[in-house]
Amino acid sequence: MTSANGHRKLLEQIHAEGVTYLFGNPGSSEEGLLDEISRFPELQYILGLQEAATICLADGYAQATQKPAIVQLHCSVGTGNAIGSIYHAWRRKTPMVVISGESGAEFDPLEAHMWVDLVGMTRPVTKYAARATHSSSLLRLFRRCYKIAATPPWGPVFMSIPQDVLDAANDEPVIPTTLLETRSAPDPALIADAAALLSGAEHPLIIIGDGVSHARAQGELVCLAETMGAPVWGSMASELMMPHSHPLDAGSMGHMFGTSSGRIVENADAVVICGTYVFSDVFPLVTNPFRADAKIVHVDLDTHAIAKNHPVTMGLVADPKLTLGQLAAALSACMTDAQKAAAKDRIAVAAKAKEEAHARAVEQDRARRDASPMYMAAFAEPLAAALPKDAIVFDEALTHSPELQRYWRPDEPGSFFYTPGGTLGVGIPGAVGLKLAHPQRTVVGFTGDGGAMYTYQALWTAAHYRIGAKFVVCNNRSYRLLKQNLVAYWHDRAVNPPNFPPPFDIHEPGIDYVAIAAGLGVPGVRVSTPDTVPGAIRAMLDHDGPFLIELTLEDGVPR
Repeated sequence: MTSANGHRKLLEQIHAEGVTYLFGNPGSSEEGLLDEISRFPELQYILGLQEAATICLADGYAQATQKPAIVQLHCSVGTGNAIGSIYHAWRRKTPMVVISGESGAEFDPLEAHMWVDLVGMTRPVTKYAARATHSSSLLRLFRRCYKIAATPPWGPVFMSIPQDVLDAANDEPVIPTTLLETRSAPDPALIADAAALLSGAEHPLIIIGDGVSHARAQGELVCLAETMGAPVWGSMASELMMPHSHPLDAGSMGHMFGTSSGRIVENADAVVICGTYVFSDVFPLVTNPFRADAKIVHVDLDTHAIAKNHPVTMGLVADPKLTLGQLAAALSACMTDAQKAAAKDRIAVAAKAKEEAHARAVEQDRARRDASPMYMAAFAEPLAAALPKDAIVFDEALTHSPELQRYWRPDEPGSFFYTPGGTLGVGIPGAVGLKLAHPQRTVVGFTGDGGAMYTYQALWTAAHYRIGAKFVVCNNRSYRLLKQNLVAYWHDRAVNPPNFPPPFDIHEPGIDYVAIAAGLGVPGVRVSTPDTVPGAIRAMLDHDGPFLIELTLEDGVPR
């Protein structure tokens, strides 16, 4: 005789996957499940006070562990609140299973209060979306969702579960999901063909995304870049791909204007694209920005990404780690001595240019070190010196990120995460999720004053569960990124209005981020002058628990 209902069996299935945390925000159509969780000590429920923040908590945790995070939301209204953050997880390919309750399948014809087509709502921003319709297939469907989320290319998956399905008796077996092994390399002949295409390049380039870090292929990427003498640009890359101090690390391509991406690639005669699609601009070029004679090799486990928008010379559906490593070896074997010497020369030129640019930027920072309002560098330099070597930084400082990354230059995978753009408010909850995954390491999350207000509720979660992440709010009293983008828009149209639109400013009244944090249970200090920086950093790092610093920073936007 069946002794368990769907509530219990679903939790047993989640536990069978090795999951220990269930992130969520409760609602009335999931009360049976939530009641059962209180009697299920194997899972700890991590409560978020708003759904957008809850998804980002889980996103940070999944980024750190590289395993699917499980999130519980409430029907239409809760899922609707979370859509923007689910979009972020979808864009950066976060492994995640989002489950949402409904009052009951039997009520569909009545269009009961808070009913909506949840699968239709979430399908555009998920890898897969489905609805449980019968108790006999509840666990089977969950395993399918978990498998899809965990199979490269990773991504968020949505599963709607009506309460009458959960209430029903359930005798399904609980068995761990069969996960797929996707570590496959191309035929050696294809590797040789790709190496032949790339070997004679004089202006090579590599474009990479999160698929590289998901495959743990950072070492192979560095080896290929050094073999080619090719700069490496990130496109929809939100994790550390190669040491920031490496001469060939060129940074991020950005994501706003296709003309900027076009300038980066227009002279390249050989291009390797891996773990991303091109191009991820808000305003992309509709014409092909590559040279007509460019040899382009695209490596990815995502067939949709390869040649998605522009043709490539060779598309290899394969694991980035195995493929990049074998391609580097084959390329080294077929390159002439002159070609190898030219690659070394390109590395030397890149190293010199990078060192000179860094020195100029540092000199400028030091010339205005005592300025008021402060520049970010006055905080970033002493913070980088004070952080332990194994610290993790989540960077959503946005317009202040260049100064932060000038001094915190991480070299180890898993030590640096940042937003690829599009969704604000990922920095604070992302840091909480990272700290939950790595409780013994120092974690500092940066966000902007605008982004903070989207998900500030995550501070309460940190305080409630004593998750000791540290937070920095970069307060320039505006949506400065929008101002910078508007300046580019004006330049493109040869206009120069006298003022920015009033909605781009956040003041009158000013927001007291320290006071709000205190109200959510997180102590903090405001830093407005450089002389107060060292004491604030010591207070933050010495505090046993979550702590927040509000930085009052300059708000200039060059016209």
